Amino acid sequence: MKAIPAIVAAGDRRAAKAVYGQSKVYLEIGGRPLVAHVVAALQDVPEISEVWVVGDAERLREVFAREDLARELRKPFQIVPQFRNLYENIWQTYRRMLPGGGPTGRDPGVADEQGWVLYLSADLPFATPQEISQFVQRSVQLDCDYACGLVTEESMRGFYPAAPGEPGIRMAYFNVREGRFRVSNLHLVKPARIVNRTYIEQIYEHRYQKQFGNIFALAVRLMRTEEGGLRILRYYILMHLAGFANRRGWRRLADWLRAWIPLDRVAEAVSSLLRANFQFTVTEIGGCALDIDKEHDYDVAVIAFDAWRAAQRGRAERYLAGISVSSEVGARESGESR
Repeated sequence: MKAIPAIVAAGDRRAAKAVYGQSKVYLEIGGRPLVAHVVAALQDVPEISEVWVVGDAERLREVFAREDLARELRKPFQIVPQFRNLYENIWQTYRRMLPGGGPTGRDPGVADEQGWVLYLSADLPFATPQEISQFVQRSVQLDCDYACGLVTEESMRGFYPAAPGEPGIRMAYFNVREGRFRVSNLHLVKPARIVNRTYIEQIYEHRYQKQFGNIFALAVRLMRTEEGGLRILRYYILMHLAGFANRRGWRRLADWLRAWIPLDRVAEAVSSLLRANFQFTVTEIGGCALDIDKEHDYDVAVIAFDAWRAAQRGRAERYLAGISVSSEVGARESGESR
């Protein structure tokens, strides 16, 4: 398989969520900023050829000028100044990474349509190279234009509180016929093949779906789409009703509702929205699904970092024995824990 470039979204404008009043990607866990954890993990993903980070260029240069972090940058590494919003960040960075794109970039042509890019967020302190590698391998086999990562509910149980009153994080899930899943913040995309790219920004801006205003605003936007709007809205409402029932502990009702939501039909609906072949890729590790969006999550992650990091590495090695972490990575992480 041809090596794939990765774009790490580290911007802090528009709908980016702050934690403790500052850009979360620079908060430190385990002695290094969150963005550095993600970039370090990508260095050991064999399918990744180069790493691009888009965000506050001055702050990012300061982060990766640290001697301990600079030593880890074994793959080609580029920092791109951020633009107005998430969509412009990912699209304009892609334009600059195209062959001959230069400092201002260029629009993709026919020859660029089959080129993959891995997009991921910058606040994933428990991402492992094995999980990212498995996601890329499985996604490429789907032969689609956009693969969105999901992880199983079971893979997230290690982050739950071990007992009442102990630190832990419980996540919200998508309830569908095949089970309960959480989005893993991994996206493998052929950007030149996505016709309705701007919908990605709209979905991102309304991503906090426990807030009724966000649910209603996105529902109206989906209903106005030029193709499959009512079908998309139907699945959208059913998923939120099932999610609400699940959070309230009404499991039987949630199970009844999610029986009407097959995952492949959801993928078809999103394909209609984006006018591209969209698929879901399910993996079983879980670390890439725990992003830091709230003060509580950050505080707990700081406390539990060493234990959760070790547990994720162990889980990755059990599930993915064929994709091993190098001895250099193991030594580096042992040094971090000290």
